[in-house]
Amino acid sequence: MSFATRIAALSGAGGPMGRAVLDRLVAGGVVGVALTDISSRRLDAAVAALPPGLPHVAIRGDVTDAQEAQSFAEEALAAFGGIDLLVNLVGGLRGRQLYTPLLEIAPAQWRATLDLNLAGTLHLSRAFVPVMLERGWGRIVNVASIVYGGEAGQADYAAAKAAVASLSRSMAAEFAPHVTVNCVAPGLTRTSVTENMPDDQQARLTGLAMNRRMADPEEVAEAIAFFLTDEARFVTGDMLSVSGGIRPHL
Repeated sequence: MSFATRIAALSGAGGPMGRAVLDRLVAGGVVGVALTDISSRRLDAAVAALPPGLPHVAIRGDVTDAQEAQSFAEEALAAFGGIDLLVNLVGGLRGRQLYTPLLEIAPAQWRATLDLNLAGTLHLSRAFVPVMLERGWGRIVNVASIVYGGEAGQADYAAAKAAVASLSRSMAAEFAPHVTVNCVAPGLTRTSVTENMPDDQQARLTGLAMNRRMADPEEVAEAIAFFLTDEARFVTGDMLSVSGGIRPHL
């Protein structure tokens, strides 16, 4: 899969998933990258790992904030003139508590989870898509989760990821035929979140997968990369589960 001549923008670029996607893009030959992450430390590490001489823009920011997302997009567009590939990775759960019963979810937690998983995708897509449409070409990949079909103790997170899946399909319909929009739904994946997961929870969740293990970030990155290629030019509005055989559904 080649990304020669392509410019990519990536949110959450400093996390384990972001680094895996970035490595895949670089290996595929991207000619420029625009990176953002809420952590300066992680973002600096991602930039330090780039090949010498690869044109890049790196902005620390919180893309769930509309103004910060817009500022990142403006700097990327000013540097490159346009973005061909957009990967919206920001999402997840805040804090160490992975499960909260619905009746105990505070309104602030509900709003924060929706914002973390949905707002950045919305803000960056709105910022970059007009130029993609003007140029007549673009690829967008959003990240949902297999829990989008509902999960006890994760009502806020599941609802947020269902919203990402729905938004992806709506975007695909609106931006066709020149911009494709697809969605990847990972299962349990080896990231900083799972490092803090109790062993019994890990065992229960990995036991649901046919492969009986977590995904590695690189395996999810390969699925994301496919949607960004010319080989996927007739695939849009779709979702691919990377879950070891778990089939999410509503």
